[in-house]
Amino acid sequence: MSIPFIIVGVIIFILSIALIGIILMQSKNASGLTGAISGMGGGQTYWDKNKGRSLEGQLEKYTKIIAFVLFILIFGMKFLA
Repeated sequence: MSIPFIIVGVIIFILSIALIGIILMQSKNASGLTGAISGMGGGQTYWDKNKGRSLEGQLEKYTKIIAFVLFILIFGMKFLA
């Protein structure tokens, strides 16, 4: 094993733990998939417009960022091996 392989492995481990923590901190939306299928969300509400400023919106944004970085690092591990 090379040093870069070990460093990237440790970073992946830390980001994985962080992703698990962020996902567990998010609130549970029971109407997420159900609302999308039934089309209940007709117009935009105040909550939809300002969701990015709330804690839930921030957690969702960080979840996407960390998941993308993890995908890139895990894909890049192929070239370090």
